[in-house]
Amino acid sequence: MKKIIPLLLTIVLVFSFLTGCQQNIIMTSPFSERQQNEDPPAEQAYQKYSYTFLDTFDTVTQVVGYTETEEEFNGYAEKIHERMLELHKLYDKYNDYDGINNIKTINDNAGVKPVKVDRDIIDLILFSKKMYEDVAGSQTNIAMGSVLEIWHTYRDRAEADPADAKIPPMEDLLAASEHTDLNKVIVDVENSTVYLNDPLMSLDVGAVAKGYATEVVVQEIMEEGFTSGIISAGGNIRAFGKPMDGTRDKWGVGIQNPDSVIGNSEESIVETVFLTDASVVTSGDYQRFYMVGDKVIHHLIDPETLMPGDYFRAVTIITQDSGKADFLSTTVFLLPYDEGKSLVESLDGVEALWIFKDGTIKTTDGMKAIMKSEGATAEN
Repeated sequence: MKKIIPLLLTIVLVFSFLTGCQQNIIMTSPFSERQQNEDPPAEQAYQKYSYTFLDTFDTVTQVVGYTETEEEFNGYAEKIHERMLELHKLYDKYNDYDGINNIKTINDNAGVKPVKVDRDIIDLILFSKKMYEDVAGSQTNIAMGSVLEIWHTYRDRAEADPADAKIPPMEDLLAASEHTDLNKVIVDVENSTVYLNDPLMSLDVGAVAKGYATEVVVQEIMEEGFTSGIISAGGNIRAFGKPMDGTRDKWGVGIQNPDSVIGNSEESIVETVFLTDASVVTSGDYQRFYMVGDKVIHHLIDPETLMPGDYFRAVTIITQDSGKADFLSTTVFLLPYDEGKSLVESLDGVEALWIFKDGTIKTTDGMKAIMKSEGATAEN
């Protein structure tokens, strides 16, 4: 996908986040000194390994897991890497690849002809359309490409010349918004084609593709026998199984403090949650942005105002499916608190944490039950 912030900054931010997680359970050593001096637990046959790659979805992706041998772990990790790279190319809207029809191919043929695509693209689009239809007040529309492309262009210009950073004219955004009808994304499952029935529309799956791809990969690799791990793809975390270190039943995942990125806070983690077989996905104003004067212009665009959402610094969603969590984190970030809270509480198995602009944190009741600050631990 197109690079929005410099890769070096991305690496620094993500590894800073992972370091925070290391301090909050995820990356702890498999066994404490006390355990090593006592009879070893049954799980001690498993050791922890990690694997990192940088070439998918414009972020650092890290795989952490427990296996009996390093060779076994590397085999799983390499398959994860290969599959994520495949999905990255399919869901890319900016680049062409030899022999591959991807999201860019669909956009290039808008109003021209249906494009035959891989089943992974069909499934992603059907998933996104169904979520849009099923989630009341959904703000996550993969047909917003015409509007988002304008914002991408202005963001690129701002990065090239920060002194000339500007906000797009509203008349341009309004004109583009006339070409965002999701019903005009025609999917022919039988023939495996996608057609955009408007020559001026385009798809942008950035709000869901990374989480959706992560879920696809987790389901596939679990079927192959990898049953204790975490995939961290930027702000998307997917844990599966429990950590096989003989002591913990749950993984600990740190939630990023937005101020540690564009503010002066020394604390990088605002909360730690303990879970297993679940996804933690955060949408925030600090992830992709540029500055116009002293105002942060981030990448999460409200389809009603056509401007960046202005309610929160960040919203974190926890639910089992990473694609669903990715979709919901954007939607809830763009909804007023009361509406977002009502939406989350209407959905089974979904919890949320909001960080307001003044630093106030609010959560659903179910989220409190797994938070370190509320007494939750990795052992209960």
